[in-house]
Amino acid sequence: MPHGTLEVVLVSAKGLEDTDFLNSMDPYVQFTCRTQDQKSNIASGQGTTPEWNETFIFNVSEGTTEIKAKIFDKDVGTEDDPVGEATIPLEPVFVEGDIPPSAYNVVKDGEFKGEIWIALSFKPSENRSRGYEEESYGGWKNSEASY
Repeated sequence: MPHGTLEVVLVSAKGLEDTDFLNSMDPYVQFTCRTQDQKSNIASGQGTTPEWNETFIFNVSEGTTEIKAKIFDKDVGTEDDPVGEATIPLEPVFVEGDIPPSAYNVVKDGEFKGEIWIALSFKPSENRSRGYEEESYGGWKNSEASY
């Protein structure tokens, strides 16, 4: 499994189920990557189609396979309402390095509750030894021979 830095760009959400009956929702997202939690700003009054365009950085280590995005509606005076959550698999970004903004299903109690748009970028750690030393022998660009 890779070690490195995962950049998560929270772009927007669409078609979220409205948990506020009298006012527009004030949604925010809580990301969890193993033991790391980070929270977005509150998209005040943006209702079921919020836009954030926020970036979050996570350190990725052995055994990290996914990141969870839980969406809540911020309420004053009462507990925040859960809107739903999305599970984002990380294998594609480990292979590709960059995943453009993509839609992930938001689910609550097994039911579809909208979609969240997230872009991912992964940068592997340098100097991670796997028990052997890598040697550089150069290559044709490093050769002094002229043809």
